[in-house]
Amino acid sequence: MDGAILVTGGAGYIGSHAVLALCDAGHRVVVVDNLVTGFAWAVDPRATLVQANIEDAAVRDVIAEHGVRAIMHFAGSVVVPESVSDPLKYYRNNTAASRSLIESAVAAGVAHFIFSSTAATYGIPDVVPVAEDMPKRPINPYGMSKLMTEHMLGDVAAAHPMNYCALRYFNVAGADPQGRSGQSTAGATHLIKVAVEAATGKRGHVSIFGTDFATPDGTGVRDYIHVSDLAAAHVDALNLLIARPQQSHIMNCGYGRGYSVNDVLDAVDRVTNLRIERRYEGRRAGDPDALTADNARILSTLPWRPRLDDLDTIVAHALAWERKLGERGA
Repeated sequence: MDGAILVTGGAGYIGSHAVLALCDAGHRVVVVDNLVTGFAWAVDPRATLVQANIEDAAVRDVIAEHGVRAIMHFAGSVVVPESVSDPLKYYRNNTAASRSLIESAVAAGVAHFIFSSTAATYGIPDVVPVAEDMPKRPINPYGMSKLMTEHMLGDVAAAHPMNYCALRYFNVAGADPQGRSGQSTAGATHLIKVAVEAATGKRGHVSIFGTDFATPDGTGVRDYIHVSDLAAAHVDALNLLIARPQQSHIMNCGYGRGYSVNDVLDAVDRVTNLRIERRYEGRRAGDPDALTADNARILSTLPWRPRLDDLDTIVAHALAWERKLGERGA
């Protein structure tokens, strides 16, 4: 396509993988990131990095200077417990700032917008796997802040010549198979990240929160998707928005099957040939028994197909990245 793709939050975990996928596909990419949680070194050197907040007036200058025709929006705050203790931060970073970005996009005539949404919009679903048209009942400000942005995009697309795709992620894990990027955030709460930190000696144990879930082994079940497969879905979604400018979409991004906490830790033990210490603790408020994606819509709408749908592969890539971080002194 003519013009550049603007990736907000492109120095972060998922955003940096999207930048890799876009550059690999031949797109011209410009990244806007305030580097509060992201890392300048994580941005592919083929992309242009601008350090700014997405609500800054400078974003309009970036859009104009680079001829931006589409935006992939990853910037935001993502820690669920923090959203409960500091809700205003999440409504500022995820909702109010997104509103400013969307306004800049409309003012500049940006035609396509891809939004990083979340399965947290569903809350605790009545049925799993959960499909896109099931009730959205977020149980924390993180999920609500993302759902509010989805609604904004729907209203804006109805009023202006812009289409959008909101991709609702399930549990994102792993790292670029070529070792170019990975989950680098200190104090991350994602299970596979925590587990590979334990496997490399950065943590003494892994806590398992709850053993009385209505699942085969009593621990919570989640749908883990490899971050590079997720990034590929964004590129396919962009191509769809360009090909069909009158249509917008909301799609789950998951594999459609789940693994329990013990399944994941067993995989880490297999890959490392070690035994991670597991400590059993009480359930956390609001944790559903199981949360897996009905991914029929994305499979029928996009040419996207999972290429890295294997738990041991996801763990191996996460582990390789964790060891690389250790070599960097990160």
